Amino acid sequence: MLTAFFEGIPFRMGIVGTSIQPDGQNALIDGFGRRITYVRLSVTDRCDLRCVYCMSEHMSFLPKTELLTLDELDRLATAFVSRGVRKLRLTGGEPLVRRDLLDLVRALSRHLNGGGLDELTLTTNGTQLAKHADALAAAGIRRINVSVDTLDPDAFRATTRGGNLRQVLDGIEAARAAGLAVKINTVALKGTNEDEIEELIAWAHGLGMDLTLIETMPLGDIEPDRTDQFLPLSLVRERLARRWTLTDLATRTGGPARYVRVEETGGRLGFITPLTHNFCESCNRVRVTCTGTLFMCLGQESAVDLRAPLRASAGDELLNAAIDRAIFLKPKGHDFVIDRGRAPSVSRHMSMTGG
Repeated sequence: MLTAFFEGIPFRMGIVGTSIQPDGQNALIDGFGRRITYVRLSVTDRCDLRCVYCMSEHMSFLPKTELLTLDELDRLATAFVSRGVRKLRLTGGEPLVRRDLLDLVRALSRHLNGGGLDELTLTTNGTQLAKHADALAAAGIRRINVSVDTLDPDAFRATTRGGNLRQVLDGIEAARAAGLAVKINTVALKGTNEDEIEELIAWAHGLGMDLTLIETMPLGDIEPDRTDQFLPLSLVRERLARRWTLTDLATRTGGPARYVRVEETGGRLGFITPLTHNFCESCNRVRVTCTGTLFMCLGQESAVDLRAPLRASAGDELLNAAIDRAIFLKPKGHDFVIDRGRAPSVSRHMSMTGG
């Protein structure tokens, strides 16, 4: 029974349909004293690309009936805002392939207007941006992350298994024209883009965009050997420092990236290093899948179901109790290891977890 399962776990009531102002006493603090202020909420596991480090070529996606509805996603996000979450990122799969996404963004923007949220943003592969950039900006989005791993059309097509680079670049231009701040995310891939990283940085900074480099992570069973893909960012930084002056910055954007300023370009460069220098001690985030499963750590299998308590009652008592339980169970850190022949640290694909 749900009531027996959650018995004795404290909760606070959420408010659905209005902007939330947390009272400061119901903050989400895990067992290691870390305050959770950032939620990455997946709206779909589907994607129109098949990036080689993210998913298998022939993916089986969830039936749409298993996904949380628009109202459920809104209610779930609102519950987190009521508990002190200040940043909400919508993810996928590819979030813009969900038809009702803009309705969700418009609904959630009330928390921006009411002061409950500092930022509502999303991560996208850029393929749908040209169609939706203006609407995203009008709905309250101010900043987005776009994934671009190469500026070579043929390499892009191979890495994404069929993607059109021109379509993504047009989307980025549309986003910039709509007034959105764009940050480029680039997964560093040995043998694929390691000789192009300087060009990517110069391109992004030349257009006034930040760029963040990301180490590939052992998530899901994919065809390439991750040992062949893995490029340590410690090595990349050493190479970049031979050409450019990198000045460490104290800048934080709510996520795991650590930033430097490239003095010669004037732009900002981020490093996300889950393997060479993990950032678990300062982790402030959790991830919720499109089916309502809360993963407290990207690199662990432990999870708590939020869909059942969400649907069990019109009130948020059970939902808040489940969130409390999950935050209490948040692990100290991940167990990512990349080694030849070794199974991935977790079996689920990145597209399932929501980035």
